[in-house]
Amino acid sequence: MINVSQTAASKITDLLAEENKQNSGLRVFVQGGGCSGFQYGLMIEDAPGAADQTFESNGIKLYIDPISIRYLKGAEVDFVENFAGGGFTIKNPNAVTTCGCGQSFTVEESDQGESHDSHHHA
Repeated sequence: MINVSQTAASKITDLLAEENKQNSGLRVFVQGGGCSGFQYGLMIEDAPGAADQTFESNGIKLYIDPISIRYLKGAEVDFVENFAGGGFTIKNPNAVTTCGCGQSFTVEESDQGESHDSHHHA
């Protein structure tokens, strides 16, 4: 469901080895914010939470919470070298619009049940 590119996998393996966390996995999540509505997050975690789905790709364990999984189906974690020194990026086929920084995206919402009422009546 979610893949890690070979390049990203070797970088993550190096990171885990540096921190003596060879048995840990990578949490991939989506959070509100960013210039297109959502941004991705990556975090090293020792173990998945109770509700997480766990995937394995190129030897890397991935932990994804039930909300983020809706936005990350078929995505790939990649590592790109760039002028800023390189970093992890997520290639997401579900993203409808992405902004220039590649860190945030929007998706077409299928369920309209999430309306936020910001008006407070005294």
